[in-house]
Amino acid sequence: MPRKTQTLHRKKGFGEWLRSRKGQKVLILIAFMALPLLLLTVFTYIPFVEMFKFSFYDMKYLGERTFVGIKNYLDVFARDDCFGSLKLALFYIAGGIVQLALALFFATILCFKTKGGAIFKGFLFFPYLISGIAIGFIFKFFFTRGFVFDTVLGWIGLNLDSLPYWLKDTSVNNFSLAGTSVWRYMGQNMVLFLGAMMSVDQTLYEAAAIDGANSWHKFRYIMLPSIKSVVVLNVILSVSGSLSAFEPPYVITNGSFGTATYFVVMNKLAHVNQKVGLASAMAIVLFVLIFAATILQKVIMNRMFPTDDDGSRAGKQSRRLAAGRAKKGGRTL
Repeated sequence: MPRKTQTLHRKKGFGEWLRSRKGQKVLILIAFMALPLLLLTVFTYIPFVEMFKFSFYDMKYLGERTFVGIKNYLDVFARDDCFGSLKLALFYIAGGIVQLALALFFATILCFKTKGGAIFKGFLFFPYLISGIAIGFIFKFFFTRGFVFDTVLGWIGLNLDSLPYWLKDTSVNNFSLAGTSVWRYMGQNMVLFLGAMMSVDQTLYEAAAIDGANSWHKFRYIMLPSIKSVVVLNVILSVSGSLSAFEPPYVITNGSFGTATYFVVMNKLAHVNQKVGLASAMAIVLFVLIFAATILQKVIMNRMFPTDDDGSRAGKQSRRLAAGRAKKGGRTL
């Protein structure tokens, strides 16, 4: 009888596995992930943990540290120059609403073929490419008494003596500073909106047009729900940026005349007054506020634009338009 041969399946060693195709893929993934994770850990997570520890101490950058528990956090809410400065974020949030509305308006126009649209996009996006410090100096001279803005207003017949001091008058200076943020970031929001709008299936618009939908219905029921994720992203960026506004008030007014935002006060406490523990507590409080605002925005946006089980919210709205037209006996929506 022929002898039965047994094939021995030995396990691959680590060296053989590493030289295999699968091992090479894993090695490449680890190599590409290691450096970013290392940099993220060293320059983000470790400093954040250290800052959290500092928030429980009365300390300077150099010298002795005294453990004070939650006293720094209580001071954040008790001092007018700390938590009270968050009221100024309302000016920047109002500017952010205007900014998003303008960005959505221009993106809606430019997502269709528009004469000179490419040049217009470039002009709107260009301010975002300029350094925030440079923009601060530009608007510092733009709003200075008797300079560019006052000169332009004088050309249309307004008397210089009747105009307010745009950077000193506490009734208008924060609106002026918020306006600089609108000018700078509107182009960025527009490009994000535009990229999302260009990815919407054009057949949905055609189907809605056949069903009798007008331009507003196309925007409200097809375009806006389809770009919900980008709308949420832009809202989160605008609100977090409003809570942490720093460059306009710091460069243009240096926080004077009632323009010191939360970040400007934090910078002064940390680097001028050497109250590192209190400034660290302010940073932790700001982190919690931004995190809470982000969660709240996502909940609100999900309530406003719920997604169907199959994710076809836009398709369902288009069919709803057709059903509405049928119920109205063929009349235009």
